[in-house]
Amino acid sequence: MMEQFLAWFPLDISLIAANFDRFLYGVWLTLNLTFLSLVLGGLIAIPMAIARASRHRILNPIIWAYTYVFRGTPLLVQTYLIYYGVGQFEVIRQSWLWDPILSQAWWCALIAFTLNTAAYSTELLRGAIVDTPLGEVEAAIASGHSKWGRLRRIILPSAFRRAIPAYSNEVIFMLHGSVVASTITLQDILGVGRWLNGRYYLAYEGFITAAGLYFLIVLAITFAFRKAETRYLRHLTRRNT
Repeated sequence: MMEQFLAWFPLDISLIAANFDRFLYGVWLTLNLTFLSLVLGGLIAIPMAIARASRHRILNPIIWAYTYVFRGTPLLVQTYLIYYGVGQFEVIRQSWLWDPILSQAWWCALIAFTLNTAAYSTELLRGAIVDTPLGEVEAAIASGHSKWGRLRRIILPSAFRRAIPAYSNEVIFMLHGSVVASTITLQDILGVGRWLNGRYYLAYEGFITAAGLYFLIVLAITFAFRKAETRYLRHLTRRNT
């Protein structure tokens, strides 16, 4: 009965199962690149968002230009420029950065992903800072908080909480964007799917398996952010009276 079902089923399950360890490695590589770039990009975005929100006379236009460039160009192009482009300069190939970092596909992907998500996160957090309710700021001033005290204890925590729903989309977009890694020789989830199709001359088994894995990861991310929203945005939920 099972053999008849497998013969009828449009996917070659046996090949997928035999190579599933490769897909698990692809999952690890994808999650590693995605969440490490999100952490590093978030750390970069916080001070830049503060500078943008405060309209710093010197830093604001520089950061605006950076975010405009990285949000206005495709992640694929940014990754190619770093992976293929920087090696064209002799001074870079002769520098200490070449062998351990810029000659490695993983590091190039991490740099590109980090710079890209930092640009999006900067503007996302800047908007959340600017939209901080005036009453919260006035209450902090009335209680004697200094400018940096208000920022550290009132404005930033409030902005982080209100940015959770929008940031969940950035996490998912970054996960989807990580497929770019497969174009520079890295065996992420999509890269393994492409390898499986090419190795066994398949039409779609590798791609469907990759799509299913991305779908499960997105479900987990969505569930985690829903829990975070329930916990940290409970005070914004409309209550029936």
